[in-house]
Amino acid sequence: MKLRTIKIGTIAIVASLLIVGCSGNSNKNKTSGFEIPDSIFSDKPLMISQEAMEDIIDNISSPVEMAALLKSTGVPFNQKYLASTDRIDKLNTNFKQALNLGIYGCDLGYLNMYEKTGSVLSNMQAIKTLANELRIGQFFDFSTIKRLATNNENLDSLMYISVSSFNNMDQYLRQSNRSNISSLIVTGMWVEGMYLATQVASKAPSEEVVERVADQKLVLNDLLLILKNYKGDPNYENLVKEVEKIKKEYDNVKITYEMGEPEAKEIDGMLIIVQNDKQHIDISDETLANIINIIEEVRNKIINM
Repeated sequence: MKLRTIKIGTIAIVASLLIVGCSGNSNKNKTSGFEIPDSIFSDKPLMISQEAMEDIIDNISSPVEMAALLKSTGVPFNQKYLASTDRIDKLNTNFKQALNLGIYGCDLGYLNMYEKTGSVLSNMQAIKTLANELRIGQFFDFSTIKRLATNNENLDSLMYISVSSFNNMDQYLRQSNRSNISSLIVTGMWVEGMYLATQVASKAPSEEVVERVADQKLVLNDLLLILKNYKGDPNYENLVKEVEKIKKEYDNVKITYEMGEPEAKEIDGMLIIVQNDKQHIDISDETLANIINIIEEVRNKIINM
């Protein structure tokens, strides 16, 4: 069994869970390296503040960022990876609509990145239909995106407006106390993004893609914290069980940090303190294969609800 050790360069560790767990005398606990213990990821549902939920959601990679990484591997576009838009009529509850809006939103980033403008239009129509059902369609600039896609105009503008539309919808949902819908959209995006990434990793396991898949262990636990806030709803309870299947496979991914000395740098006329810590991720080929399989299983279950 081959074990991959991925070393990630200089980082600043900003993990709220770790800050809470290690608050007090941080210098005392400083060592040359430490592993994040799985025990800090409690299985108990925790009530977290709206602000904390927003921070977690903001830290999840955008579909465009993920798509850019996948394209950089040189693996060609594959239409088979995308969720079918022929099943919109079956999405007859807000729960299904929100989850799948996130899935189609992630696919939109993938389509835009590979400039597949022909397929963008059917994807866009599906997004528009679901957004309208959820009463957030007013934040989606469908006509402008359609014009840019149809005329093969500036790709950067197309992606910017697509991302901006989703950000505006998300912000409105949070402000109107509909964070449960926002959490489903984000979950759909995350699952689909991971599905695309793991499909590419199965074909061309580049270090960058494997690293992105592996370091989602931290994001995954944050995502579960959000979803467990709504476990009183049977739909959410079932979704949590599916996501926990993914978490079980991630338990075999080990993430450690090597503490470095802080360094002062001048950037744009400002003095910035950079924490020169390094993150190491250990993931075996077997664990990677298991994660690829479980992501596909859960994703397919979601889109066939």
